[in-house]
Order: sequence, then C-alpha cells, then structure tokens
Amino acid sequence: MQIIQFIVNDILGQASIIVALVAMVGLIALKKSPGQIISGTMKTLLGFLVLIAGTEILTGTLGFLGNVFQEGFNIQGTVTDVNAIAGIAQQMVGQETALIMVIAFVVNIIIARFTRLKYIFLTGQASLWMATVFALVGYMGGLRGPLLVISGGLIAGIMAVIMPAIAQPIVRKVTGTDDLALAHYCTFGYIVQAGVAKVVGNKNSSTENFTLPKSFEFMQDTYLSMMVLMVPVYLIPTIVAGPEIASEFTDGTNYLVYAFLQAIQFVAGVYVVLSGVRLLLAEIVPAFRGIAIKIVPNAKPALDCPVLFPYAPNAVIIGFLATTVGTIIGLLFFPLVGLALIIPGMMTNFFAGGTAGIFANAVGGIRGTIIGGLAHGLFITLLPAVFVTVLGGYGIDNVTFSDSDVITIGILLGWFLELF
Repeated sequence: MQIIQFIVNDILGQASIIVALVAMVGLIALKKSPGQIISGTMKTLLGFLVLIAGTEILTGTLGFLGNVFQEGFNIQGTVTDVNAIAGIAQQMVGQETALIMVIAFVVNIIIARFTRLKYIFLTGQASLWMATVFALVGYMGGLRGPLLVISGGLIAGIMAVIMPAIAQPIVRKVTGTDDLALAHYCTFGYIVQAGVAKVVGNKNSSTENFTLPKSFEFMQDTYLSMMVLMVPVYLIPTIVAGPEIASEFTDGTNYLVYAFLQAIQFVAGVYVVLSGVRLLLAEIVPAFRGIAIKIVPNAKPALDCPVLFPYAPNAVIIGFLATTVGTIIGLLFFPLVGLALIIPGMMTNFFAGGTAGIFANAVGGIRGTIIGGLAHGLFITLLPAVFVTVLGGYGIDNVTFSDSDVITIGILLGWFLELF
C-alpha cells in the first residue's frame, strides 16, 4: 500500500511530473535522440512549473481578496474549500481514494486506446478530487471494499474522457486546432455559460477585438487593461473592510498600498501563467504525437484550464468579474429558499470563471460573456449549496467542493445510494 500511496501522492499527484513523463514517453516513441528526449522532457517540466508558479502568485493574491471581501462585508457561511473536505476523506477513505485514482488512470488509457474518445486526462489534482468525492460519498452511502474502489475507478475513468469530449467542440473553436483538449472538472459550468452566451450573445463582438477611443488606446495592451480593471476590484472591498480589519492581512504595509500592489501582483501572476503555457505547449504538443502514433492512436493531451488563457485573455478577466457578480447574487438569494450560504471562492471564480468566459466569448462575444458569466456564477453557487445538504445527511457539516463536475458526481451518487 505504501507503494500505491507513493505513486498517487508523489507521482500521479504531481501534475508537473505526469506531464513531463508523458512528454518523455512521446519523444521516446518518436525515436528522438537522447539529447532531444532530455531537452524536451525538461523544457516541458520547466514550462509546467512556470505555469504553477504563476498559479501560486494568483492563489496568494486572490486569497487576500477573498479575506477582505468576507471580513469587509461580514459574510459568514460555507467556503468552497477542497482542502477541508479532502482532509476528512483522507482520514476516512485515504487508501480507497488512492486505488480509485490508479484504476481511473488505467481505465482512461483503455478507453482512449479502444474507442473514439482519444483524450488522456493529465491534470492530476483534478483526478484526485474526482476520486476523493466518489470515495467519500460512496463510503458514507454504504459502499465498501472492492465495490467502492472498482465502481469509483470506472466512473472516474469514464469522466476523464467524457468531460474533455464535451468541451472539445468549443476548445477547437477557441484554439483553432484539434491537437489540445481541456482537463478541468468545471466543464458543466463552462457549458452552462456557453449555452446562455449562445442564446443572448453576439459572437461577432469578441472580447479580444473591441476598439477604444484614442485617449484609451493604451487599454488595448492586455496587461494594462487588466491593471485598470483589477485595481478597483481590490481596493473597494479593502476600503469597505477598513484599516483595522484589512491590516490583519497586509504584513504591516499600509492597507490601501498593499491592496494596490496585490492588484498589480495579480496581473503579474497572469503574465507568468501565460508565459508558462506558451513554453509548455511548444514542447508537449509535438511530444504527444509520439504517443498518438505509437501507443494510443490519435490521442490528445487534455491539460489544465490555464492552457486556454492565451487565446482570449480579455475574456478571462471579464468572465472572472461576471462570475464573481453571479456568485454574490447567489450568496444573497439561495439562503432565502432554504439553501446554504456559499461564500464566493475567488480562486474558483478566477480559474473556472475565466475559462467559462473564454467558452462564452467563442459563441456569444462580449454580451454573452457578461450575461453568461452571471448565470455561471449562480450555477457554481447553487451546486455547492445542494452538495452541502448531501454531505449534511452523512453528518459532515460546513464543507463542500468547488468544481462543478466533481460536485455533480457527488450529488448524483448521494441521491442514487439514498434510493437503493
């Protein structure tokens, strides 16, 4: 069991290592020279780690924004924190979670090899959350031993190819190629926003093509426009929180100066993420052709959501802001109908909301991105609120997940086991 735990936590649980190993296998399959194999593998690893470094910058600055938002507006409720529920699951079903994840990866490869769904899911953290929710809800619902592990592995393995396949038509439209797929278990939310955007939007008015007056032409620069948008997003909740509360999170710096710098640091994080994505894609896509040729014919690498950010960076920010407004509306409305009060998770709002914005822009332009973002925010607030009731039935209170696909599996599994 220690070997399996090592494989799950230190190999499959490390997305950078998975992606680098995949690149290495692909280059070996293409019969590249040792120097080319080493170079391609290490550049892939470097690109992914640069991406992760940018993500960590964003996580830190969004953590500050979430703190001042909650404290400033005095909001008490359930936060969509995967770490809390993962800790509970680790204590109760840690071994089962590990086994489910391993079986799911094998099932993913088998399905990709022998069906037309040629997607290899390479986001290890997302795979871990899917295995975690099935193990926890399945165990609390009465599943035990091989039945829990095998059924969980099958469902998680099927999800690993189904969700990229659902997203692929729009991913293909966004990227202009079929060489890349999306591996992020928020896909149901993306489809909801894209569906609303298609109905209410105008695909000819892209977020990336709008024209500004000459005095505002500097805003055509993606990063400058982000700064202009994000500074008030950070300053307003910080001002509402006030110096006494906000200073708890500012490390001794003046609270307004700190909030301003955090807004700029957010933009810096986006810059680093996009740089890592470019380096990663330059290596992983050619290397993956070796796998597609030799091991899983026509296989496509399914990667985490930031790989789409360079294709529509303005849509990322608009999607993030619109989703955040939608989650605030959900926060105010859903408790009125008896559901839990779900505090907006800024990291989910950015990564899921930003990616959903890219989807919406592809089919509904600026208007679709904004209106669809409101719907997306409501959707990703409703699902955790419903899941709280499922977990509450098992005596697990005040925790929930954030990713829409993971929550959907948890809710459906909980309801199914309750019936039978």
